[in-house]
Amino acid sequence: MLIHNNNDEAFIPFRRSGSTSKMDPKQYMFFIITERDERIPSLHPGQICYLKEDQYLRKVEQDSKVLPVKWLGSKEYEVQVDCLHPLSPVDAAFLQALDTEEERLDAFLKKSALEAAAGLKEGAHVYVKDMETWHLGVLLYIGSRNRMVATDCFCGTFFRIELQLQAKTEEVWVPFTCVKPASEAPVQAGDRVVFFQNNEKHGRRGMVMDLQEENGEPVAYISTDMNDQGEKGGTITVPLGFVLKEENLPSDVEPMDTGIGMDTGADTGPANSRFDYGINVNSRVRVGLGKGPVQGTVRWIGHLPGTDGIRVGLELDQKVGVGDGKLNGIRYFLCPPRQGLFVKMSSCSLDIHDSGTRGKVPAYSTKQYTLDCDGRPESENVPPINSEDVKQLLVGRMKGIQGHCNSCYMDAALFSLFSCSSVLDSLLFKPAEPKDKPIQRTLLRDIVNPLRREGYVEAGSVMKLRKQLQESGYCATFTTDEKDPEEFLSLIMNKILSLEPPIKLCTGGSVQSSFCYQIFLDETHNLILPTVQQLIEQSFYSSHLKLAEVPSCLILQMPRFGKNFKMFQKIIPSLELDITGLLSEGPQQCLLCGRLASEECVECFKDSAFSRNCFKYYCQTCSTQVHSHPSRRSHIRSPSFVPEGWSQAIAPPRDAMELFAVLCIDTSHYVSFLKYGPGTTDWAFFDSMSDRVGDVDGYNIPEVRLCPEVGRYLEMPVTELAYLQPRDMDEVAKRLLCDAYMYLYQSPSVSLYH
Repeated sequence: MLIHNNNDEAFIPFRRSGSTSKMDPKQYMFFIITERDERIPSLHPGQICYLKEDQYLRKVEQDSKVLPVKWLGSKEYEVQVDCLHPLSPVDAAFLQALDTEEERLDAFLKKSALEAAAGLKEGAHVYVKDMETWHLGVLLYIGSRNRMVATDCFCGTFFRIELQLQAKTEEVWVPFTCVKPASEAPVQAGDRVVFFQNNEKHGRRGMVMDLQEENGEPVAYISTDMNDQGEKGGTITVPLGFVLKEENLPSDVEPMDTGIGMDTGADTGPANSRFDYGINVNSRVRVGLGKGPVQGTVRWIGHLPGTDGIRVGLELDQKVGVGDGKLNGIRYFLCPPRQGLFVKMSSCSLDIHDSGTRGKVPAYSTKQYTLDCDGRPESENVPPINSEDVKQLLVGRMKGIQGHCNSCYMDAALFSLFSCSSVLDSLLFKPAEPKDKPIQRTLLRDIVNPLRREGYVEAGSVMKLRKQLQESGYCATFTTDEKDPEEFLSLIMNKILSLEPPIKLCTGGSVQSSFCYQIFLDETHNLILPTVQQLIEQSFYSSHLKLAEVPSCLILQMPRFGKNFKMFQKIIPSLELDITGLLSEGPQQCLLCGRLASEECVECFKDSAFSRNCFKYYCQTCSTQVHSHPSRRSHIRSPSFVPEGWSQAIAPPRDAMELFAVLCIDTSHYVSFLKYGPGTTDWAFFDSMSDRVGDVDGYNIPEVRLCPEVGRYLEMPVTELAYLQPRDMDEVAKRLLCDAYMYLYQSPSVSLYH
């Protein structure tokens, strides 16, 4: 929704019409309706309502099950507490700016846009959505757009933005769902760019080495080989407004070429002649940067998406690079921060003066490169399949991992972990004991790399791994018997490759480590159709657990026993797992007012007066009011973690994990689902034994198919989904909701390597 500016005066939120007084949001409690109250026909999920804080606290003290709230244009209604969810005044004003209740409820449930909007400040560069296109703009103002007619209501908060269009500038007003921070600035460190200085007609090429602020303005530090007189250049500082990504260069601009790994034309040799330069993985090379030549070791050779010619990934000897081997979200190799660099092979020259260290692998790198019989690096790192390539590379019959002889547990686990995620790639490259190196090599070369490169792994490769596990003495029945995925994963991660357990659990003052977490529930739970979010919160509450840190990978086993008994008929996947309240350390948000919390009350966990079951944190003021009620006076509260110097004005951040795969089991057969992209319909289903050709001497046909229908079920109202019988559901969606065995989450903010 774009509202083009018509020079209306803008006003701050919460102002009364015809008056200079304001509706002070600090005196009110705000809520969003999340469920229908059948007693009130005019009540709809997604409506924003409010009442005075003193009224609310009186009701809380009385342990009331209803609250006297009102919404825009309404009288006061007694609404069931279970139908309400508290909002901060800021979030309430953001949501009020949306047109429909459906939009508000959807935006509230997804959270991410609300959290991003709360961090925006006037003067910031942002992206604005118009239909399906995002435009760059500058945020001029945050607040209400018009005066309100009612005397006791609040205005929605809009964003007034100046669009930076090619031919002109234009101002628009948008709600928070149509704006996102330009945290990815127009360019990033490592980008090939064209920049202009001193009214130059011709731009110059270079590479962005860093982004900083000078005198309040964003600037780029650019490394360039030569200036417009052909003299030696260096690292120069250029305002971001004068920097363009090379790929966005207008056709009528003719930049000069600095030769620093830019796309300046074809390489000096054909694209497949990677060895014409005498450069191979582990070669010692020199490459010219602005301040002169630097030395490094080749860690990766290949083609980068959207570029021509052969590229080289370098681990530089000094911290003058732009990354750690990751480019545009894809990891190609690993090196220390600011020592990674990607350049054209033609920009490199063999370092013939460094024979003493030639081929030497620094201690930081865990890869030992040799070449196999096909001339490929033995430890070639093929990145995970990205969401855009899933349909072309991974979907179809004879895709995925071919099953054979009770291998479905291993097929489903390996496919889920490695096809589209790199969260456990450290398994593939960390040092291993001599007797276990063949197992690691098979896992990388015969399973993970073919899966990511061709989208298919033959049954013989998995059988090779099973034989190695059996011959190494870990289990005598790995080639014949069915196992559980957690048994296989625990063996690989713990006993063989000694991976540091990603899950750190705090209990009784000590920290325990684990590779996966089994959800247990006590008999007092009131869950009927739970989400994964509710299950882990209830389990942590019952077991008196907290997380010591954000895990890079969180593997959750559902509450079911054996292959037949399931505690719940259906479980709703949580696409994002908010673990903020599960952390033992980290700033928390007050449940009621949204400010920085200072106390936690575990005994309030199941109190229905405060929305659904969850860990309850309060600021000192709200905690005092809440626990003034006779039923809560005996609650034992504990101080929550408050970082030193944390400002009350800063909303505590949320820590969330992304769902990337689900393992399911039915009648002793494991299958898996991939959540391969950000869209609600980005789901794929994998069965390693989907079909079979022949009998005893035949073979299984694995299949991967897209299943966008899953998204339709996840968007259903909970009440509708609860009454839906499995026999009436689509077969694939039914397997996800009814047969879930193990959920796999990854943290986008935690480094893969420690």
